[in-house]
Amino acid sequence: VLNQYGANRYYGQSIGEQSNEATTMEDYKNAKSVYDFTVKDSHGADVSLEKYRGKVLLIVNIASKCGLTKGNYAELTELAEKYADKEFKILSFPCDQFGGQMPEKDGEEMVCHLRSAKANVGDVFAKIDVNGEGASPLYKYLKHKQGGTLGDSIKWNFAKFLVNRDGQPVDRYAPTTSPNSIIKDIDKLLG
Repeated sequence: VLNQYGANRYYGQSIGEQSNEATTMEDYKNAKSVYDFTVKDSHGADVSLEKYRGKVLLIVNIASKCGLTKGNYAELTELAEKYADKEFKILSFPCDQFGGQMPEKDGEEMVCHLRSAKANVGDVFAKIDVNGEGASPLYKYLKHKQGGTLGDSIKWNFAKFLVNRDGQPVDRYAPTTSPNSIIKDIDKLLG
């Protein structure tokens, strides 16, 4: 089901299709939780984040050609395996806004890249923007709820948001924060 929180806004949409965006892009401020958002999967299908209700989420903007990629891919994979049988999920959003460091296209190219990198980075969605006018409504919401130290914008690849079981963003971590250093916070939420 499409909703007012950006379900009609997705990667690859032409400018002409964004005519009513000025009103819908502000609706992220009215969202009650991440469950109010619908995003696109890597193959372009709608995914309501409602399907993650009751789970602790780690939401990350990923990139393949960044100096932080190898360590983050490895540690995100460790987290995915460590919590495979728990109510925890990693949601990865490829983003090419920082130095063009995510050149892979959505779909099979993305799947093949992650497979060859042996990266199990959770559920992978369509490539998005995390900053600027065209930023994903989900990311606008996350930044609104968990501002950064030098303004709300995402500074680089692998910024991380921890979301509790009620769909509320409860913490934000810098791109250089090791995923393994978040384990204590994840465990506290899984409690």
